[in-house]
Formats: sequence, structure tokens, C-alpha cells
Amino acid sequence: MTGQERHYGDLVAPRQHGPLAPAEQSAPRSRLPSLGNRGGGWVGLQVIFLGAAVAAGVFGAPWPEATRVGLGVPGAVALLAGAGLLLGGGAGLGQQLTPFPRPVTDGTLRQDGVYRLVRHPMYGGALVLVLGWALLSSPFVLLALGLAAALMFAKSRREEAWLVEQYPGYEEYRRQVPHRFLPWLW
Repeated sequence: MTGQERHYGDLVAPRQHGPLAPAEQSAPRSRLPSLGNRGGGWVGLQVIFLGAAVAAGVFGAPWPEATRVGLGVPGAVALLAGAGLLLGGGAGLGQQLTPFPRPVTDGTLRQDGVYRLVRHPMYGGALVLVLGWALLSSPFVLLALGLAAALMFAKSRREEAWLVEQYPGYEEYRRQVPHRFLPWLW
């Protein structure tokens, strides 16, 4: 087999390319599990990972005194920036705001406000908040931040598969707004 075939049980058919190709080829499905009808499992994992970040800051060893002095201002700036991104994303969604990665059925694709700059501002805002918390509390929070970033990346990929299914213009929006979490960075 060449990798250009489609499998239908025991049957193998060549892939079709061009304008008459089946529509499902243009919108690849996510290989990530949905973890529930609306993605509730993703929300549960997110709560666990973000809770671990809070716990690491409260119970983890603090930064050494010499380091801690220089981290206060950057930590506070990160907290404020993360809160701004998180709140801007939530305000932009309005009544469509949901913790679940599957979009609400009667929603519209948001492309204004902070969504002109980044596709998942609330996830990015949460990660920047955790970074600020790490700088203000304990280096152990950085471990939880790494795990939370990996989880949010996977959750956003699952969410984008649903967004492509629900909104015909999402692929074009994704091309126009290349940054997933942080404006101009990531």
C-alpha cells in the first residue's frame, strides 16, 4: 500500500484528490479522544493540572531569597497579563462561554476582539497566570505549568477539530490567526 488509499473494512480504495474529493478530507478529524460528549474529561484534567499548580505554589519550596527578589515584578506582570487575556477571551465569547472544548450548538465563530490575535486566549491566559504564580511562589509550579501547557495544547487540538466541524469558516480563520495561545508568540 502507498498510504494514498482509504480503508473501508476489508476494502481498499485509492484516495481522491482535487475539487471532487470527499468533503471529509478537507477537515481532518482529531485523533485525540473526545473524553465525553462535550469533552468533560478534558475539563476534569485541566482542573487537576491547574490545581496541582496552585498546590505546588502553596506547598512547594519557595525560590531562593536572592532569586525571589528579582521575580516579584515579572510575576506580577505575568499575573496581570494572564488575567487580561483570560478575561478578554471570556468577554469575547459572552453567552457562548463554556468550559467544555465542544462549542455550543447555537454559537457563532468569534473573530473579533482578542480573537483577532489568538485562537485560544483563555487557555493562553491561564498558562500565563500559572507562570506568574510560579514566579511569585515556587519553582515547582513550573513542572505543573509544563504539564498544563501540554494538556491545553492537546485540548485545543480536540476543540479545533470540533470547531472545523461546526463552523465552515474556521479553517480560514486558523490560517489568518496563526497563534494558538499567546498573541505574536505561540
